[in-house]
Amino acid sequence: MNSTPPVLVVGAGPAGLVTALTLLQNGIPVRIIDKDPNPRIGQRGPGIWPRSLELFNFLNVPEVNDQGKYFSAVRSYKSGTLESGIDSLMVPHSEPTPAIPFYKPKLMGQQLLDVILRRHLEKFSCSVEMGTELRSFEQSDEGVTAVLEKNGTLETFNTNWVVGADGAKGIVRKQLGLTFLGETRDDVRMVMGDIRLHGVGLDRARCILTPDSASLRPTDEIAEDGWQFMIFGGDLDLTKLAQSEELLFEAIASVIPTEITFNKLVWVSEFRANIRMVNKFQRGPRICCGRVHSPTGGQGLNSGVQDAFNLGWKLALVEKGLADKSLLETYNAERLPVISEMLEVTTTILNQSLKTNDITARRGPILFMLGINCRFSNIVLDEFAIPGKPVNAYGVLDEANLEAGDRAPDAPNMLQVGGGESDAKTLFSLYRPWYHTVLVFAPSPADAIPVLGALEAYEKSAVRSAVVLPSSASVTSVASPADLVFVDQKGYAYSAYLVEAGQTKVFVIRPDGVVGAIVRGAEGVKKYFSGIFSEV
Repeated sequence: MNSTPPVLVVGAGPAGLVTALTLLQNGIPVRIIDKDPNPRIGQRGPGIWPRSLELFNFLNVPEVNDQGKYFSAVRSYKSGTLESGIDSLMVPHSEPTPAIPFYKPKLMGQQLLDVILRRHLEKFSCSVEMGTELRSFEQSDEGVTAVLEKNGTLETFNTNWVVGADGAKGIVRKQLGLTFLGETRDDVRMVMGDIRLHGVGLDRARCILTPDSASLRPTDEIAEDGWQFMIFGGDLDLTKLAQSEELLFEAIASVIPTEITFNKLVWVSEFRANIRMVNKFQRGPRICCGRVHSPTGGQGLNSGVQDAFNLGWKLALVEKGLADKSLLETYNAERLPVISEMLEVTTTILNQSLKTNDITARRGPILFMLGINCRFSNIVLDEFAIPGKPVNAYGVLDEANLEAGDRAPDAPNMLQVGGGESDAKTLFSLYRPWYHTVLVFAPSPADAIPVLGALEAYEKSAVRSAVVLPSSASVTSVASPADLVFVDQKGYAYSAYLVEAGQTKVFVIRPDGVVGAIVRGAEGVKKYFSGIFSEV
């Protein structure tokens, strides 16, 4: 590995860790630093929505889905009693489908998520350098010169790229001079944290919501007696509450009408709603991931991870010399509209929660993030789409329509009948962050040959191909220049991708699991890749 990594990632929260992991899987060495001396503790925002679960699947991080817990019912109690509680669900009920295998949202505290992601970085001999702070940086023709500080010692570090995942108050955004647009909501404040307690009669199978503006969510990630708590509204001095363990215990005991034994306050923080986003994510070789918003909707961690995934594959192609630096401009173009619309959605939920005094009000399916798209991007290509249609970057999934810029659906029960050795049986198992996947839906292997021939012009490590034959194809083994050839045994792929059995249709799936192109044949494939790769 290169002794001087070409990318410095500043900040080791989920966004920074996913950025680093995506680059490492692309073969790009990374140095990742965090100014805190120790890894952060606390559940913080624990919701992992279906689209993020898909991205962790593409990153080959199955622990997030495997170890995450389902959302439990919320039991609302009347004041002064734990009897006659009313159960409700915060998220719509959903069951996995062939096209959406990760349809159930999961809960995983950020402390555990960080541990999991760090373990994956270690597989690439990369570890987070804690207690290391970026003090300043300067751009030159050769790249970026960063000044780092650890234990009072300064270090000059030369690199090609700096990715700022160090939060709203981080030095990357400030030194780039990026504007942080939005508002601070002084009417929205809360104290949240993790606590260990035992309460007589408390049901650990449900979240607890009191009419006195407090909630408890059971989580064994903290301990067998662990709970994540939120205290909001009311006449309490929340600043004093966050600074005093004794006052905090008293406040919780006053709104939970049962005998409580407090064992430990693990983590606590006062929260004030800042609904803001940067006006630009990139300036030269310095890239910033940045937005803050209300916790309603649980979109913060998820949108940060999705920002990182969008950026990672593009930065890798540029660093490898396979793409021009202009490709990075599409990070701005594709993610800013999504974040802007996301802030509108979560702010609407926040205002509704304040109006009804119910912060656990039912969330809609838009928060699953499966309808997020970049149909408007200048690097996606769709030869079948109707021009001029309005586009909502932060839309609701519509499985009856699939256009370039949408998430690529999954399909199981794929039977391999040609190509190299593989144990792949689903389309999702093909999608990885270090290459494009070209799916050629064709009536026969011969119909796919022109497209496969066009792919020979591209770097083999950056483009892979799969021919998808209809369920009616009576073949058991076929010779083909494609990397893989499948028969869609149950018709799930043809259904999800809206392809007719006798049709030839090509889908180029980007490394981030987004449909980059939907085209008729070889010329369309060439046109799409001309906007991605440097001249072939």
